Amino acid sequence: MAMWDRLKDQAKGLQQQAQGARGPAGQRQPGTGGSGASGGSKEKLVGLLMSQLGSLKTELKSGAYRDASMAMCALVAAADGSVDPAERHHVENLILQNDVLQNFPPEQLRQRFNKHVDQLTFNFQQGKADAMQEIAKAAKKPVEAKAVVQTGFVIAGADGYIAPAEAQVLREACMALGVSPQEFGL
Repeated sequence: MAMWDRLKDQAKGLQQQAQGARGPAGQRQPGTGGSGASGGSKEKLVGLLMSQLGSLKTELKSGAYRDASMAMCALVAAADGSVDPAERHHVENLILQNDVLQNFPPEQLRQRFNKHVDQLTFNFQQGKADAMQEIAKAAKKPVEAKAVVQTGFVIAGADGYIAPAEAQVLREACMALGVSPQEFGL
């Protein structure tokens, strides 16, 4: 638990740096980068989360983490209501290159991710409900629950920007997992 507290403190420091780039009432100051969901500080936070996940690699080998992470990745990819083939391929590549997810056979990851994307594409509301149900199964283990959100955050921030729709599904996943969205600056 001490390691998670240390990582949480690092993330909180990055969040405070991001808030420091904004003036009173949360307004962005000229020359300080992007909005609260983008810019250098969010890139640093994504990097930190990737590093944290890497340090937990040996603990993240359960089927619940695998399945919840693939549901999370699909939700992030479909957050805006659609997933075009290029985006699907891009997220699939991010999943297969993720150090922690290399704990699992690539075909298992691909199959689970694509199943959720297909469901989200066919009927977004039902697919989202099914994905959230899968995500919630990881709530039993706090380390895995937080790692699922971290995985989603890393996928969402891979392009250096976290879209409002992506931030919303990350917040909803936090709630399903019993994790505070504030821990991730959401």
